[in-house]
Amino acid sequence: MNIAIVGTGYVGLVSGTCFAEMGNDVTCIDIDKSKIDNLLAGQIPIYEPELSNIVKSNMEAGRLHFSTSLASVLDNVELVFSAVGTPSNEDGSADLSYVIDVAREFGRNIKKYCILVTKSTVPVGTAAKVKQVIKEELAKRGVDIPFDVASNPEFLKEGSAVKDFMSPDRVVVGTESPRAEEVLTRLYKPFLIRNFRVIFMDIPSAEMTKYAANAMLATRISFMNDIANLCERVGADVESVRNGIGSDSRIGKKFLYAGCGYGGSCFPKDLKALIHSGRENDYNMEVIEAVDRVNSRQKNIVFEKLQAEIPDLKDKTVGVWGLAFKPETDDIREAPSLVVISRLLETGAIVRVYDPAAMEESRQFFGDKVIYCKDIYAAALQAHALLLLTEWRQFRMPNWSEIKKTMKGNVVIDGRNIYDKSELESYGFVYRGIGR
Repeated sequence: MNIAIVGTGYVGLVSGTCFAEMGNDVTCIDIDKSKIDNLLAGQIPIYEPELSNIVKSNMEAGRLHFSTSLASVLDNVELVFSAVGTPSNEDGSADLSYVIDVAREFGRNIKKYCILVTKSTVPVGTAAKVKQVIKEELAKRGVDIPFDVASNPEFLKEGSAVKDFMSPDRVVVGTESPRAEEVLTRLYKPFLIRNFRVIFMDIPSAEMTKYAANAMLATRISFMNDIANLCERVGADVESVRNGIGSDSRIGKKFLYAGCGYGGSCFPKDLKALIHSGRENDYNMEVIEAVDRVNSRQKNIVFEKLQAEIPDLKDKTVGVWGLAFKPETDDIREAPSLVVISRLLETGAIVRVYDPAAMEESRQFFGDKVIYCKDIYAAALQAHALLLLTEWRQFRMPNWSEIKKTMKGNVVIDGRNIYDKSELESYGFVYRGIGR
């Protein structure tokens, strides 16, 4: 099939590349010429395992192309996926201006039947707005060209997005047309050839499914963080509690890890949009509002634990391990590290940082306010305390004996509960985890 993907960010580039990997002819579109030029030169704008290799191989095979013009490819494509950004407005609502821009361009240039599929995370009712915009553009042209709109939200996990796309748990598609359903069935069948798990539904339900999924996962995280904070006060261990409740088949163990809060481009933004959507419809999303509040509070917990051990942080050196909001990504959007490091800098602390992938992204945020180190050992050098904020595999088995020799202090704050308290105490460290 011939496909166009508008937007070469995380969702668009992964989706387009994986569609090409399955044998489709795909053109990825972006109005940012420098981004397209870099992609044509083989420079991938995001860190994602496996992505660089399959972008290169599909470009070489002639299945993956890049352009700045949607109009130039519309004559040849059956499907256009809109994967542009929907950032938060000041009131928490989703900014749909880029989504509407794509709809206008689509309506101005189609000459034959085509389907516009929204992959961006958008509030319920967006497809209706997109459809109306396309109709307005066709009316301006004085033409009556058939088209369909559909919703196909993505459920990719950063760090395993390529694997998720190629072998999805499920594919959710919202349609209002048998013709569109048939086309999208043909598109996704090769991905799910042994177990066809495409769930078709009406468009508003598909739009809501994406928000509901992210809200549920975020709720589990904030729930466990709330439980963890109480565990500390009553003398329980949240890891034991997690094992106890996670063994219940009705609950399961996924997303039940206590820590220093969630971040990234999805959960924070999507929860705010869902809360705003509720208010627009005279309904308070009370559970979701609480989830958001708990997470905002939790991002401060590592700093608060550190300050409890070292009240005066001025001119003290603090090593930070992990900057990305999760492992296997360079994404620092809404990451706990941004909150923790900002508070450290406010106290006058000297901050030494290391992350396997997110150093450049962090440099754009913090500039020269922190010291960027080559590895975890350099970040720990002369430090009065160490803070673990991201659970990268590379951080799991450090040489604690060597670290203890090079540190000035002995405080370790484990924001992801990946270390053994008794082991660290045997080396002379003061260990503090979350809910332990």
